[in-house]
Amino acid sequence: MTVDPGLDVTQLLGAWQAGEGEAFERLVEVVYEELHEIASRQLTGERPDHTLQATGLVQEAYLRLAGHDRARWHGRLHFFAVAARVMRRVLVDHARGRKSLKRGGHLRKISLTSGVEVSGDGPEDLLEVDEALSRLEELDPELSQVVELRFFAGFTHRETAELLGVSVPTVVRRWRTARGWLYQYLNGGA
Repeated sequence: MTVDPGLDVTQLLGAWQAGEGEAFERLVEVVYEELHEIASRQLTGERPDHTLQATGLVQEAYLRLAGHDRARWHGRLHFFAVAARVMRRVLVDHARGRKSLKRGGHLRKISLTSGVEVSGDGPEDLLEVDEALSRLEELDPELSQVVELRFFAGFTHRETAELLGVSVPTVVRRWRTARGWLYQYLNGGA
């Protein structure tokens, strides 16, 4: 299938939502490189011998996203935010599976730098970050959304602000607050 470079992601999302059969496949072809970049970014902190590579993560996310045809898509950024969240869920599920195979084992603390980087070698690290984000989401969903969009999807401050319908300074404040809270939580202080 040849992809028309002029195809608009939002139009393809609308067609997919309306039940047009090939719209999702066309959409994935149009956005594959961006999905691959998101997957690569999410795998950056994983151990070097991780069994999932970026291509595999995109494929697994593809399978999960394919069932969302009736979702209410609000444009390109919304799609990428959902895709990033789906990829995070794939990695968390994968980590849980690995951890259950290990039997036992203790969670260990991981450090956050100013970029909220995960420096992990095992599934425990991702599970600890996921637990922290789940807790943050319970306390303040807006902060959690900013972390997902900035860290997991790799959105800029401006893209995050556009998707959330807030100002760039608001995103900057939330990002700073969320990083501080996560640092505290992951170091036993929250």
